[in-house]
Amino acid sequence: MSNPLSKRRAGILLHISSLPSSGESGNLGQEAYNFVNFLHDSGITVWQTLPLGMPHGDGSPYQCLSAHAGNPIFIDTLWLEKKGWLEAKESCFDCHAGDSFSKTCLLAKAFTGFKGLASKEDKISFAQFCQDNASWLDDFSLFYSLRQEFGGQCWNQWPEALKNRNPVAIKEAHQRLSSLVEGVKFEQFVFFTQWAELKAYAKERNVLLFGDIPIFVSYDSSDVWANREVFKLDKNGEMSVVAGVPPDYFSETGQRWGNPHYDWKYLKKTGFKWWIDRVKTQGELFDIVRIDHFRGFESAWEIPADEDTAINGQWVVAPGKALLKAVAKECSSVALVAEDLGIITEEVDALRAEFKLPGMKILQFAFDGSSDNLYLPHNHEQNSVVYTGTHDNDTTLGWFNSLSDHDKHHVYEYLGFSKTSMPFTLVGVAFASVANLAIVPMQDVLELGSEDRMNIPGTCEGNWKWGFTWDSLTAERAGRLSRLVKMFGR
Repeated sequence: MSNPLSKRRAGILLHISSLPSSGESGNLGQEAYNFVNFLHDSGITVWQTLPLGMPHGDGSPYQCLSAHAGNPIFIDTLWLEKKGWLEAKESCFDCHAGDSFSKTCLLAKAFTGFKGLASKEDKISFAQFCQDNASWLDDFSLFYSLRQEFGGQCWNQWPEALKNRNPVAIKEAHQRLSSLVEGVKFEQFVFFTQWAELKAYAKERNVLLFGDIPIFVSYDSSDVWANREVFKLDKNGEMSVVAGVPPDYFSETGQRWGNPHYDWKYLKKTGFKWWIDRVKTQGELFDIVRIDHFRGFESAWEIPADEDTAINGQWVVAPGKALLKAVAKECSSVALVAEDLGIITEEVDALRAEFKLPGMKILQFAFDGSSDNLYLPHNHEQNSVVYTGTHDNDTTLGWFNSLSDHDKHHVYEYLGFSKTSMPFTLVGVAFASVANLAIVPMQDVLELGSEDRMNIPGTCEGNWKWGFTWDSLTAERAGRLSRLVKMFGR
């Protein structure tokens, strides 16, 4: 298969949770297929989402309980009804339930229905899925079941024998929680099956799926609990240093993410198997994958765990070249994009260039008055992905409205005093760029303001909840988008 990033394309950034829904989250049901149809009809050939994992309480898809598992909140219960595993009145209830607890109850009922009513073929498929994914699924299903048993406590608060994975305690837990464990495996089977069907449909409609790998994983995850040797932890399993970034555009005190750092010596000794397995899972789900915080493959900001902010940290070198070589050899079918935002050094650029990975150009960062700003359109290069903004930025309309009159004038002066209004002015600039791939957040297509942004970095509340409705996608907006795709050969 040729590299999907080698030709001009246009894409839309929209997370699954933001699809139209009557509940708390969009899902992999009909509205996902409707969105693929909209992209196809507009000439858009890439759909970018955020990570698909199971988040913690703050809802961030960048802090998940597993680097592999999908979020069951995205499961379409009407699909379960059509399979005959869930009664119609129950799947209808999900349309109005509006919370993850209700979805969990419905999935438990569906598993009971599956065990009694599923076809022989479906039961074989489930067994095959569990076998194929045992390397992560066995640990995750037990981890998640134990986490439920202990009221959502982080694994380092569990009884010592389970915290430290004593073989006898693990075996006993498997026996005690066997029905819960099998139910978790069933949820993952359904999620991955529904995703595979959506991906196949998107392929039929000439739409590629574009995913996102957070470079770090959450401390409170099955990955850390089951693979402590992969991370920099002390003998008690605690972190002495945590990940983040120093002060930058987004925050004066930096961002203290709190994730554990990798023990690169161990990873290198094992041929980076943990990382390769992780990329392979994402390669099954997506055609293109963005490596979030790519600069961490060259060096990462280590913050003492007892520091409240990210100010007092240090850069620690990582073996990115060896890792990327291993990934390229084992996962050659996965097209990678490097998220190279923030403090980027010559070494980071050289690493990205050596592996011919496209970097990112954010137009909202372009207009600082400097003609050599790499985000300005005249400085773009083909092997890159241009965005009006990302999920961490304000919407383009919100960004523009926040500028001073002087800065607004400067933006329009650079753009030749375009008569098009924001945000479509910047959408047009993105599509006109020489960058092979242009991505626009759905909020910019819908001309939405700051109140509809997806995330405000450095904050923990009120994020990741935005969703759209079809009535906001007027024929004029859809038509304008389609014309830009054709005009700029995307």
